[in-house]
Amino acid sequence: MVETIQWTDQGVVMIDQTRLPREEVYVTCRTYSEVADAIRSMVIRGAPAIGVAAAMGVALGVLRSEDRFDDICDTLARTRPTAVNLFWAIDRMKTLYESLRGRPMEEIRARMIAEAQQIRLEDIAVNEAIGRHGAGLVPDGKTVLTHCNAGALATAGYGTALGVIRAAVASGKKVDVFADETRPFLQGARLTVWELQQDAIPATLITDNMAGHFLKSGRIGCVVVGADRIAANGDVANKVGTYSVAVLAKENGVPFYVAAPISTLDLKLASGEEIPIEERPADEVTHVFGVHVAPDGTKVENPAFDVTPNRYVSAIITERGVARAPYEESLQELVRK
Repeated sequence: MVETIQWTDQGVVMIDQTRLPREEVYVTCRTYSEVADAIRSMVIRGAPAIGVAAAMGVALGVLRSEDRFDDICDTLARTRPTAVNLFWAIDRMKTLYESLRGRPMEEIRARMIAEAQQIRLEDIAVNEAIGRHGAGLVPDGKTVLTHCNAGALATAGYGTALGVIRAAVASGKKVDVFADETRPFLQGARLTVWELQQDAIPATLITDNMAGHFLKSGRIGCVVVGADRIAANGDVANKVGTYSVAVLAKENGVPFYVAAPISTLDLKLASGEEIPIEERPADEVTHVFGVHVAPDGTKVENPAFDVTPNRYVSAIITERGVARAPYEESLQELVRK
């Protein structure tokens, strides 16, 4: 399994996801500002992985910076607005820091580092539990469609959506995967297919606009995707294009599952209408690997995420169990467990 992110004596080491699959390169962030830059530039991406990176960034800031603690946290919080795990992790580090006020600085630093490392370990265990809960939902002998990358690369390890697929395969099911390419950043093409190849799970790459064709064909047994934020009513923010896949899945009678940890729930938000949507740079759309593919002066809108209304979501798979509609009740029950 790929090591997405690790704490080392040199700094926070993470695989550079912008260079996959052509190169497997690891970068070392030696300051919290470098961690923030890595999150912003998508060297590391995926909501759970961003949360782990943010926690390690806070610990790194406390260890090596003389900046105010609030400034460290604010810098990291400004990187990407949609993934709630970012803010969940920062808040957890803030809570610990507040509890340690007045303690020797050496102790504070050691405890902050230990907490960041613990968040990473917990994330891996959480993903494995999501896989166990979700494996039974995957039909044997059918194809699973996924969008974007919700695998080990999007987490500290194992993955959410791909974790469900991995667990289904480990249970003996014969499963293959169709991966949407996921324009404009091509996470499906570059990352999901690469991950599945590492695990020898059969994977077929399709363009985003082929999803409807294959959902209608009867080959797809279910859709499994990750999430960046889930509102109290079960509306799901995920990589842009997810909404289209969910509508097509419902039209063709294919179950649409969301795999995400409890930390991705944002029950303070009544619905997906309140979820902030990140706008990415225009050149991600006008260029492909540095090659200009649109006329000069082209106007671009590039939302990184869309919101899938809860009526299209068959179930939400978490480490504490599977939630189904009505989500206002089932999600609250899982949080109380």
